[in-house]
Amino acid sequence: MSDKTENPEESDVKVPIDTDQVQADEDAMVEAAKRAGEAAAEEAIAADADKRLEELQGQLAEANDAVEAAKKEAADAKDSLLRLQADWDNYRRRTAQERLDEKERASEKLVTGLLPVLDDMERAIDHAAGAASADGEDNEFDQFVAGVQAVHDKMLSILAKEGVEVIDPVGEAFDPMEHQAVGRVEDPDQPDETVAAVYQRGYRMGGRVIREAMVQVTFGGPKREVAKEDK
Repeated sequence: MSDKTENPEESDVKVPIDTDQVQADEDAMVEAAKRAGEAAAEEAIAADADKRLEELQGQLAEANDAVEAAKKEAADAKDSLLRLQADWDNYRRRTAQERLDEKERASEKLVTGLLPVLDDMERAIDHAAGAASADGEDNEFDQFVAGVQAVHDKMLSILAKEGVEVIDPVGEAFDPMEHQAVGRVEDPDQPDETVAAVYQRGYRMGGRVIREAMVQVTFGGPKREVAKEDK
């Protein structure tokens, strides 16, 4: 009986390798890796784009807020300017009116101070005229009276240029807004409350009564007709 010893190397099975399949598997792996890389790159790009878009939207919102704040500030500044301009215009008109009123008050005060002088001159002229009429002679006294009358008329002319008007309502209807009744006289030929005589003339200045006329008023006559207002 012979012993036969087998060689292990001789017992190995030789498996043939398919190189084409290996190459295909490698190509598939490379292609899968490329696709995975491309997908990862796309995701990274998309994420970065979203982040950038979000940052830009935030910046745009901040810019819009800044624009709105600037518009509001400009509107507030415009309103403040308009109010300041209106306040300045009102102040200018008010101060101008105050200066005008002050000037008118000063002029009125001066005129009011001169009125008693005019009253005295008128009484002196009336008295002198009566004396001269009784005398009946043309003398220096008459010339003096004429001179006083000329001064009186000149004063009235100057006052008239300043808007002063004389209230001398003889024969007119009594007006309580311009006349002060200090006496009454019966006169059946005149309508009631007609000014019969003026004891002291009144004056207006700038259309406003600065002194009422002191008058005598009639009674006992027919009732005065009320003037009909124009319709």
